Amino acid sequence: MNKKFDPSIVDHTLTMGKKKKIALVAHDYRKENLLDWAEYNKDILGKHHLFDTGTTGGLIADKLGLKIHTYMSGPLGGDLQIGAAIAENKIDMLIFFWDPLQAQPHDVDVKALLRIAVVYNIPVACDRSSADFMITSSLLDESYKRFQVDYGKRLKELSNK
Repeated sequence: MNKKFDPSIVDHTLTMGKKKKIALVAHDYRKENLLDWAEYNKDILGKHHLFDTGTTGGLIADKLGLKIHTYMSGPLGGDLQIGAAIAENKIDMLIFFWDPLQAQPHDVDVKALLRIAVVYNIPVACDRSSADFMITSSLLDESYKRFQVDYGKRLKELSNK
């Protein structure tokens, strides 16, 4: 699928395996929506490795019986742990049902998580429609080469100008 790209911006690629590593995260007012979505897509999700923050992961594991690697609760550092896992290439996709109308005590962590997902060029869905498109993509069940920009190199180039 990665047919055309500008080689001047791509430093290397990282390969996502056929079995994706998917992080599922939801703010309090979106947890029921994510649970409903995950239940609807249980068969698809069950074919992949799942990761989650504490509260949401426990709810999904209990309700759906899916095996999930659980990090800490989001406000207690779970969002940052998922961000670190993205940076370490331990997560391929992020489905984050965040609440755009409710201020969160860890808003800076949420922003950092979304930023790191973009820096490492992983697919991100922040609402149910985007998650539906992402989970039903023909790319989900095949290996995929994800382009990676070396931002450290780019920053160094900019500082030398």
